[in-house]
Formats: sequence, structure tokens, C-alpha cells
Amino acid sequence: MTIQTIVVPDLGGVDTVEVIELGLSPGDSIEVEDSLLVLESDKATMDIPSPAAGALVKYLVAEGATVKVGDPIAEIEVAGEAAAATPEVEEVEQVAHEPAAEVVSASKAESEPQATPVEAAASSSAEQLILVPDIGSDDKVELIEISIAVGDEVAEGDTLVVLESDKATMDVPSTHSGKVLKILVAEGDKLGTGDAVALFEVVADAAVVDEAVIEKPAAIAVPAETVAIATAAPVETAADAIQSAPGQPAQPAAIAAAEPAATSDAAQVYAGPAVRLIARELGVALTDVPGSGPRGRILKDDVSNFVKQVMKNKDAPAAATGGSGIPPVPAIDFSQFGEIEELPMSKIQKLTAANMQRNWLNVPHVTQFDDADITELEAFRKGLKAEGEKRGVRVTPVAFLIKAIGAALEANPEFNRSLAVDGQNLIQKHYCHVGMAVDTPRGLVVPVIRDVNEKGIWDISAEITLLAGKARDGKLKPAEMQGGCFTLSSLGAIGGNGFTPIVNAPEVGILGVSKSQIKPVWDGSEFVPRLLLPMALSYDHRAINGGDAGRFMTHLVKLLSDIRYLAL
Repeated sequence: MTIQTIVVPDLGGVDTVEVIELGLSPGDSIEVEDSLLVLESDKATMDIPSPAAGALVKYLVAEGATVKVGDPIAEIEVAGEAAAATPEVEEVEQVAHEPAAEVVSASKAESEPQATPVEAAASSSAEQLILVPDIGSDDKVELIEISIAVGDEVAEGDTLVVLESDKATMDVPSTHSGKVLKILVAEGDKLGTGDAVALFEVVADAAVVDEAVIEKPAAIAVPAETVAIATAAPVETAADAIQSAPGQPAQPAAIAAAEPAATSDAAQVYAGPAVRLIARELGVALTDVPGSGPRGRILKDDVSNFVKQVMKNKDAPAAATGGSGIPPVPAIDFSQFGEIEELPMSKIQKLTAANMQRNWLNVPHVTQFDDADITELEAFRKGLKAEGEKRGVRVTPVAFLIKAIGAALEANPEFNRSLAVDGQNLIQKHYCHVGMAVDTPRGLVVPVIRDVNEKGIWDISAEITLLAGKARDGKLKPAEMQGGCFTLSSLGAIGGNGFTPIVNAPEVGILGVSKSQIKPVWDGSEFVPRLLLPMALSYDHRAINGGDAGRFMTHLVKLLSDIRYLAL
């Protein structure tokens, strides 16, 4: 018997890959072409096959390690003859969204003349790789729309693709002008700052050749049975996965009967061949199994845990779906009553619905009401119109509300807290960021204005205009919607006498304001017309008691009724 060291084979141009699965144990027998381990590049996963039959001695890498071509990954014990019969070249097919026509055979690649280094440089000198600019977050977000096509002439600043995070959609602009040579992404992909979007042919005198310009090594076609490739499907967000009461663990529906051939849905599942084999043997539909591996990859333990969970819950009553004990709303065929149309919800609408349901079920809400006399405030605001035109800033009542909320949070720090995850402690925040709900064509979003206690009315007004515009244009970055301490929801421009807003957890309070109205107010001797603003303060009763809320609301009314207090 001979010990043979297995190294990472040629990966077709990929520099480094990550080890994401070690499927064997020392002593396990191996046949030729059996999978030793699974590697993952930024666009594909690949099983590394054994070049000989024998037994695994040990792995030389660990899960999560980064390796490159030629790195040793495992040792196997093989018979002398098998060790001598090592294949001349270990070749791995790489999936990178390339058309099938671009994969050529080894003989064709060898027969074609290779470009000299000078020729290669000349041919790529006008090519520019277009990358995703800084999106304000390290997280990857889903690509929901491609706005260009191969052959299009694109100007700098034109929209290339549209990304959608948990809270907003954002257009990715082109950083160069030129012609689209290749689109390197597909709808459903997850992209982050610095990821490649497209390859452009740019004007020669304006081209800045990037070191990362795509090279096209000849891909070697190998038999499908030699290497198994599992293309990663987009990872579903946690909110999208909520199908019952938010905050509750998803309940497996049932173990589906095994099918003789993989369906299109199963083919999109992010799992390796070994996991698929186990799922087939157990009769598990991989589309029902949540993955716990890197980027949502389904591991063997996930399949086993899924089966255990199904067996454990098989006797659970059907009425208590979602684990909350709340009976589901019965399904109704509305078409029996007349003509209907089913309209898909946008991702932001789905996430808003899930967040609102989660907050409503988890937060014990209490709402207090009051009116603020803003007669003098409104007169002062209108007096700023001329100066606002000079500054190019429009001052709205929202700016005064946000400024007053900041002052009220400083005076009442109980509202500038959040409950710790353990439910036993409170997190006191020493910063003052206020979110404002903005109604957009895509749904409700909440940009956050930071450090409102340190800013004046002009600065707050300018920031309101900027963030509201970005929200309606779908250009808000994730970082611009995070870190809020308190939320303002204003329906003043729409109307209404009042409403009870839902707390935007983990915040503990939210202020809802409606349309101000002129009403008669008794001043001690007669009724006088005053402009009153109806306000509703909802709060989390676990962290805020009635006395805290009463003091907060009274202080807020005082500030709005006489804005001179804002200067103190």
C-alpha cells in the first residue's frame, strides 16, 4: 500500500477557493471519482474527485480554509498499481454563467494559436470591468433587475442593475461609459461592494485598464460524471422565509416522496452530491430543508435534523400552524364572487408585513394621545419661507417634530433604550438618531437622521429633503436605514384625526402625527381659534410605563407649543 497526497487540481482560472465540506472520515473507503471534499469559488461549488481507489488517511485542510491550485488537501492509502496509474491531468469544470458555446474541447484549445502577451494586452486595453460601488454595507444583497443588455451603449451614471436589500431597493450606476461586452451576473444573484457586474468596451483614450480585467482561459470540457457541480441558488432572506407567525421557528410541512429525477426546484437547491444522495435515500425534498452551511448551503446534518424535527412534530395539532397557537385565516376563493386579479407584493411590502406582524405579536403595545398647539410654530415656520428659498431648503413641520423628539429623548432617556436579547437587561443609547417613515411607490421605508440633538432646523430640513428623495428614487443605502432610536410616522399631508402606530422594534417608542386642524380653545375668558396637532405615542410596555410615557408626551407638547424651549 502507498500513501498518495491529493492536491487541488486546476480550477480553470480561479485563484483561491474555500473548503466548505469534508464528507469523509479517516479510514473510509474511496472509489475512483468519489468526492473527497467540496470547494467553493465566488460563483460555483465543485466536488474534488479521488484519482484512485483506496482509503482516506487524513484531511490536510479544515472546513473554512482557503486553498489554491496545487495545495495538498488529503492523503489516501492506495494499492501500488493504483498509485502508479495517476491521471496525467486533473481537470475541473468551472461554472461562471458562461454560455455553453464558449466551452471548447482540449484538442480545439491546443490547435488554436495562442495570443502573445503583447497581443493580449492590446486586445484588453479597451476592456473595463464594472464593479458594484460602495453600497454602505458589507452584506450582500439580491439582484432583482438587469437594466442593460449585451451590445448596449451605456453612459456613466446610467443604471446597470437594481439591488434589493431587506429594507430598500437601490440602483447601481455605471462608473464608465462604453459598450456592454458581457453581463457577469444574473437575476437572483447576491452582490456586494466590489463584485463584478459587467465587462465594458470603453473609449480608448478614456480607458483605465483595471488589473482585474477578465481573462478568458480556454475551458476544458470534461465528462459530467467526472466532476459534479452544484450551482448556488440565491439565499432567501430570513423575512422571506416567514410563512406563519414571525419570530417562530419554521415548521417542516412533511417529508416529500422521493422522485426518480431531480425537479427544476430541487436543481436550484444549494447542496452537494453527497447531501442529495442522502436526501433521496430518506425521501426528503431538499426544497423544504433550511441550510446552515456557508451562504445557505444544505449540509448532511441539516437533512438529519429536518427528519428528526418532522418525526418530533408529526403529532402536533394542525390548527396551531406557525407555532404561535393562532389559528390560520381560512382560504377563500374570491373568484366565486366576481372578477379578481392577483397582484404580487414587492419584497419591501413582504418584509414590512412580516416586520409589522412580528412587532405586533411580540411587543405589548400601549398608545397615549394628546394635542399640541402649534399655532406659533406654524407662523414662525411660514416666516422662514423667504430665507429657505435663498438657502435652497424647504422647512416642513417634520423638521420641528424631529428636533423636538431629539430634545424629548434627551430629557426622557427611558425612550432611548432597547430591551436586551435576554429580556433581562436594558440597553441605554447615548446617541440620538430618529427614523422617519417615508411612503414610496415600492413600499414603506424608514431612513434615519443621525444626531438630531446636535443639529439645527436648517440642517435637519436639508437632510429630510435628501433622504426622502433618495427613498422615493430607490437609492437609499442600508446604512441610511439603520441605527434608529425612535421613529416618527407623519400622516399630516394625507389627513385623518389619529391612528395607533406600531412600535418599530427593537425601538421602544414611535410617534404618530395626523393632520393639524383649527379648533376653538378656551383661554379662560373666551374660545379662540388655535392650530392643534393630534399626536399618538405608542410604546413597548415592557420597557416603558405609563408615567414615563406621560412625561415624554407632556415634554414634547411643551416644546412644540413654544419652540423657544428648543433653544434651551
